[in-house]
Amino acid sequence: MTAYEAELTHIEQRELFYTGKAKSLYRTNRPDVLWVDFRDDLTAGDGKKRGQEAGKGALNARIAAHLFDYLEGAGVRTHFLKYIEPSVHLVRAVQILPLEVVVRNIAAGSLIRRIGWEEGRPLSEPLVEWYYKRDDLGDPLLAEAHIALLSLADSTTLASLKEQALLINTLLQKKFSDAGLLLADFKLEFGRLASGTIVLADEISPDTCRLWDASSRVSYDKDRFRKDQGDVLGAYREVARRLGLV
Repeated sequence: MTAYEAELTHIEQRELFYTGKAKSLYRTNRPDVLWVDFRDDLTAGDGKKRGQEAGKGALNARIAAHLFDYLEGAGVRTHFLKYIEPSVHLVRAVQILPLEVVVRNIAAGSLIRRIGWEEGRPLSEPLVEWYYKRDDLGDPLLAEAHIALLSLADSTTLASLKEQALLINTLLQKKFSDAGLLLADFKLEFGRLASGTIVLADEISPDTCRLWDASSRVSYDKDRFRKDQGDVLGAYREVARRLGLV
């Protein structure tokens, strides 16, 4: 155990300072470390549809920790520091960038509504999209010209984010393929450390990915909640099982 890892064993949860759709963030006794609690809440349709599944938060926390460890091992810098069972991550404090980065490999979700393709049609190459992190606007899709107009990120930052997103896509596709799953699409968020370095943040889980069985195309992600398909917890547990976590 390194000295820094030893320090993390003494982290104490302090006051709540942010509540998201499915996670609560707390300050700790260290200003550079946050305590993230994964809740059992489910939301869809920009928060218009809400529900709960007991145990969902713990599954997402475990899956996300496993995937962050995997990506870190492949050279991707993340905010993740430590997993505390059953539902807590210790993470580096970052300033979240106001952009959601979506990578698509297979036509699904809002893409099919926008371009008229049938669900399940493979894309010839991964598609990277930008969405404005503004709940009051419904997190709209942005062109790079809009990003420049709003001064959300410069061209160098966007190029770096796209490069990182495509690398993460390649790594996750391999990881999920080995588990018999197709990665149709997924959402990423990035944050800036106090040093200015941009790292992967938030989470990667069935809440933020579309994951389908490679043979049957059965969904093992939040679409089961969005589409009222039932057994949401069972789907998330199956992802964890295939990743060797349960």
